[in-house]
Amino acid sequence: MASSFIESRSAVESLGVLGLPAPVRELASQRWDAILVGAGHNGLTCAAYLARAGKRVLVLESRERIGGACTIEEPWPGVRLSPCAYLAGLLHPLVIEELDLPARGFRWTPASNGLFVPFEDGASIQLYDDDDLCEAELRRVFPRDVEGWRAMSDVITRARDTLRPPNEDDIWIGEPPTRAEIEDRLGSDHEARALLFDWSMAEFVERYLSDERLQTAYLGQGVIGTNASPFHPGTASIRFHHSSGRLGGLPGAWGYVQGGMGMVSFFLADAALEAGAVIAPDLPVAQILPGEGVLLASGDRIRSRIVISNADPRTTLRLLDNAADPGWRAQVESIPIEGCTLKLNVWLRELPDFRARPGACQPHHFGQINTPLTKAEWRSGYAAARAGELPERLWTELYFQSVHDSSVAPPGTHTMSVFSQYVPYSFADGASWDANRERAKQLALDALARFCSNIPGAVIDAEVLGPPDIERKVGLTGGHIFQGECLPPYMWSNRLSARTPMPGVYLCGACTHPGGSVIAINGRNAAMAVLADLRALSCRAAIY
Repeated sequence: MASSFIESRSAVESLGVLGLPAPVRELASQRWDAILVGAGHNGLTCAAYLARAGKRVLVLESRERIGGACTIEEPWPGVRLSPCAYLAGLLHPLVIEELDLPARGFRWTPASNGLFVPFEDGASIQLYDDDDLCEAELRRVFPRDVEGWRAMSDVITRARDTLRPPNEDDIWIGEPPTRAEIEDRLGSDHEARALLFDWSMAEFVERYLSDERLQTAYLGQGVIGTNASPFHPGTASIRFHHSSGRLGGLPGAWGYVQGGMGMVSFFLADAALEAGAVIAPDLPVAQILPGEGVLLASGDRIRSRIVISNADPRTTLRLLDNAADPGWRAQVESIPIEGCTLKLNVWLRELPDFRARPGACQPHHFGQINTPLTKAEWRSGYAAARAGELPERLWTELYFQSVHDSSVAPPGTHTMSVFSQYVPYSFADGASWDANRERAKQLALDALARFCSNIPGAVIDAEVLGPPDIERKVGLTGGHIFQGECLPPYMWSNRLSARTPMPGVYLCGACTHPGGSVIAINGRNAAMAVLADLRALSCRAAIY
């Protein structure tokens, strides 16, 4: 690295606002081994591994603050929230270990109280992560379904232990497996095979559970971030995807990162900076030039034979323009990438008070909460969004970072992340999202008010993000939080490869194996592919 570069500030200390490390002309005067387009968590991971391998790495980010969808913002004074990502669970233990994230300050609190769901009839269920506590709840509320719940959980456990053991045989590490390879591992476990490839989420719950309330309580776990209804084939695999992690050695666990989810990106950035990578924010890329480097929006060119895009595939396609391989273009354009998620970031004067289990700071506030829909409401809500309309009712999933970490909100107040579906990307009547924002907000809060005595009164303020807002804010085309669907036809070896047909162009984002969420192994996989190709190139050069 040139000695004239300004030393970058710590991403953790600056909360991701690093500043330009050197004048653009100085960055452009260097010859880089690799350029990363986009400083999301996967791009930062990829940069860290490449820099640790001795490569000269430049990360370019169009926004002032790094982190992409996993960052920290302050929508109101003293309130820290990530605009999109809200909970950790699939962050890969190998990346945590190899990049020494705990030494950088990574701490997390398991949301061990699991999933709380209230019902219209006044009943409720707390589905604890702890098997004994969960079964005690089930015996009290749904005694006929204890054995079925156990069997349903067992098939997820078997699939996770077979496909994602806590060692190098984890199929998320390295090249993606084919369906045949996955089926070979699963052997005669027909239930696990159906879970991964065939069942809808409705088929999954109806196979094991008899009480319709319990079935509907769980349906949302099969459509998170997915533009499909729980009745669509393959949605049960979404449940498996989100329950296949081993964060902290706890199978299937999710939890809250101290300081907020954006800290994950900042820890990864500091790992990259420490290894010698250069991160240059507020420098949007206008064009990727295969084999040459990139053209900045400013008109400056920065040279590198290798360019790795952390942007979503449609954005990457736009940046490649006519340089994109026609077959690759067709594959990218065939992947559904229209989001259906409504995200509310909410500042509360007090926690929601649930009529089914009254009180503040109750066990359910420390886990996650779903407001359920009937099966008919799931069907009609999905149909409405696909028709370009807001539904009559929304499903919501709620998280309260502040009960685990008081540093994210002023004393006496709380943060609430609301993840909701389904909403349209655009409206059939031509109206804008600005015109529909207040109604969408009201629908989300109404979903909660059905079960709470103090909503909306407890709300101080709320930021409302529809799919176009997510697209604009964090650069995800269509507002799709996973850079494209994660249903079985678009997973494993069917997902976009880190290697592209364009010379020296790679992908490292959620559009690659193993898919979406805050995982980071996508970035590691891409770095390993780049390094392997560089070694092969070096060997060929030595021979000749």
